[in-house]
Amino acid sequence: MTGVADAVAQYLDHVRAERGLAANTVAAYRRDLARYTGFLADRGVTDLDDVTPVDVTEFVRHLSATQARSSVARQVVSVRTLHRFAAAEGLAPGNPAVDVSPPKLTQRLPKALTVDEVTRMLDAPDRDDVVGLRDAALLELLYGTGARVSEVCGLDVDEVSTALADRDAGLLLRGKGGKERMVPLGSYAATAVEAYLVRARPALAAAAARHDPALLLNQRGRRLSRQSAWAVLQQAARAAGLTVEVSPHSLRHSFATHLLDGGADLRAVQELLGHASVATTQIYTLVTIEHLREVHAAAHPRAR
Repeated sequence: MTGVADAVAQYLDHVRAERGLAANTVAAYRRDLARYTGFLADRGVTDLDDVTPVDVTEFVRHLSATQARSSVARQVVSVRTLHRFAAAEGLAPGNPAVDVSPPKLTQRLPKALTVDEVTRMLDAPDRDDVVGLRDAALLELLYGTGARVSEVCGLDVDEVSTALADRDAGLLLRGKGGKERMVPLGSYAATAVEAYLVRARPALAAAAARHDPALLLNQRGRRLSRQSAWAVLQQAARAAGLTVEVSPHSLRHSFATHLLDGGADLRAVQELLGHASVATTQIYTLVTIEHLREVHAAAHPRAR
């Protein structure tokens, strides 16, 4: 018989070494399965063979009483993949979680800004100021490439210099799980980055004792963090007079929505965003359809 804790350890080794999942993803699996192992132990279940569908169902019910649906759904997926792995590896005679489904999530449409709102945000930083030049480069890269905040903060000077030298080659981004993709570097983003590199980055870099290869630096001369980048977004939104909520993904959502509004192919947008499945990208089509409904309702004489 295999203990639940032993099976979890083997599964985590599997997803880390053989499937090559990112460290943050593996850490999330570890937390979820530690909670599951503890729940089973409280029920007196420590061996994998003794886990029943009732145990799994009760775990889901236990989570649902105190946690959001999205959190419950993620943990159910962790439990299902653990048991599927255990059954496939012969660690257990069957899969007690096979018929247990995660709760259905309410579909939340991504919040996209209008083109005017984005423009006001991009114009907000003071481009006569060192920090303002950096903030402008950050914002232009986020909207111009559709990159995640973490992807832009993870860029090094050498990578961007290569893209600036050969604009046709594009900019290399490293996404979730270390997956790489090339995206076009538009003229506005290129101009903002070049201005930052020439007029601002040397001054920021001088504050650090050691050279940091990062493109975007904070005022201590170190790599700009995701949290600081989020603060830049919020500051720009306030300066632009925006009353809508702005999140770290706001410019990425706007990038995708504006492309589709302009007639871009869904598959092309999928590649630009780095989505593994086109189904993830399709949510943006719902945003554009909602926009069309609003336009229709406001403009058509028989729409009301």
